[in-house]
Amino acid sequence: MGELLYLSRADVERLLDIDAMLEALAHALVVLSSGITSVPPRTAARVPDLGLMGTMAGYVPGVALEVKLVSVYPGNDARGLPSHQALIALFNEDDGAPIAVMDGTYITAIRTGGTAAVAARALAREDASVLAILGAGVQGGSHLETFPRVREFKEIRIASRDSVKASALAARHPMARVEASFEAAVRGADVVACCTDAREPIIRREWLEPGVHVSSVGGTFGPELDPETVATGKVFVEWRGAALNAPPAGSHELQGLDPNTITEVGEVLAGTRPGRTSERDITVYKSMGHAVEDAAAARLVYDRAKAEGAGVTLAL
Repeated sequence: MGELLYLSRADVERLLDIDAMLEALAHALVVLSSGITSVPPRTAARVPDLGLMGTMAGYVPGVALEVKLVSVYPGNDARGLPSHQALIALFNEDDGAPIAVMDGTYITAIRTGGTAAVAARALAREDASVLAILGAGVQGGSHLETFPRVREFKEIRIASRDSVKASALAARHPMARVEASFEAAVRGADVVACCTDAREPIIRREWLEPGVHVSSVGGTFGPELDPETVATGKVFVEWRGAALNAPPAGSHELQGLDPNTITEVGEVLAGTRPGRTSERDITVYKSMGHAVEDAAAARLVYDRAKAEGAGVTLAL
């Protein structure tokens, strides 16, 4: 009989080192762009008027063979529940045996902000000092945790449709303050991080200064970025298939774009394609989330759990 390691949300939060995760995510993106991973486009079963259940399987050689089940229910905020709830299972890549199951809700949240931070580290101007975070939910918190690790921001602006949440998020960082609107937060910012569940664009191209880096991790159910920003910016993604596949595997904003005009962040990190080439470039990172990110983060958690004897071992 085999054994399965179970790791709770509390275990995962304690075991996952954020700085180590950023490096693991960068490596995973490079491996993804090298073409040696096996990651089919995610699929989803939809629950009408409520949400969806997504399946994200992936194999990253030497890292992990995993699958994540993630539900996305935007209305959960009113219930006091996360909009994204997930489980991640790891399997032995040599014999296919299941070896671990762990909470994936925290990993989904922090690896999304973490991957966006890795992209910002590669694409934002070196002198970027003003960060605008649009959205004060789980992803707003994830971005506030990860983005200051890649740039020394002198000012962090928080804007949200919920002023109470914005104030609570801003209180978590000494450099953060609340802005009255998305426009007020965006104008003059060097890095703009969009972290909402919007169904329509929340920013406008005319708000953006030359040289800004725009990051978008929302948009599961509709476009978070306006067409003009996407059309005039240099677009970067985790996976070029975000333009070739319909949502939920692909991005609403990138449908119809020539994939040859889009660069994978892993290509920039590997030095095979350029990133920012001018201080006036507007760089746009559009995230859809990717299984290699779950694999990288889950592997860190699993390895540390085994080293420390953490979690609960169950017989199969």
